[in-house]
Amino acid sequence: MPERPIALVTGASRGIGAAVARSLADTHDLLLGGRDTTSLEKVTADIPGARPWPVELTDHESVAAAVAEIDHLDVLVHSAGLVELAPLADAPPDSWRRTFEINLFAVTELTRLLLPALRAAKGHVVLVNSGAGLSAKPNWGSYAASKFALRAFADVLRAEEAASGIRVTSVFPGRTATDMQRGVRAAEGGEFEPENYLRPESVAEPIVSAVRSSRDAHMTELVIRPA
Repeated sequence: MPERPIALVTGASRGIGAAVARSLADTHDLLLGGRDTTSLEKVTADIPGARPWPVELTDHESVAAAVAEIDHLDVLVHSAGLVELAPLADAPPDSWRRTFEINLFAVTELTRLLLPALRAAKGHVVLVNSGAGLSAKPNWGSYAASKFALRAFADVLRAEEAASGIRVTSVFPGRTATDMQRGVRAAEGGEFEPENYLRPESVAEPIVSAVRSSRDAHMTELVIRPA
């Protein structure tokens, strides 16, 4: 039997990352990244062909060691993220650094280290961005800036790696019923209303469709909004 393609999904212990992992399980073997090892082990136990990949993405030496044995990677989904809301006048430098460290620098370094493996597979990189990566609103300064930068990274990666056969998809979901959104609504002083948001599975479905699309199709950007 031929080997199944391999996908690495970060932020896979919950939310969109976990939903993407479950949706890919029919066709891919999975490496599931996440900080919460307890939640990660629970998700991994429910998905055949999945293995936990509990790597601290901001520790670049640990990341380099963890990817050293990956020489062929078909799909890389970046779903880990951080949001800290504050007016620009109240947002200290450390908040900006934390946000960019997770939302941008962890993505750029993990991708850079895995480029040989992605090139070998003519793989697919999916970057879970945000509506804030298309339109910046008050109190969302550091998060929106990191997501605008993430979109720029995706555009450059797509152009630079076109000749190697790597596909790059940016995904811009609206408000999604996740733990992150629960924290956002608390910071905004509002109610968490999951019935008014996207389900994680509704975001995962078009992501997986992009991954499974035929080689002549390159879905470069997906914008998903709650109905």
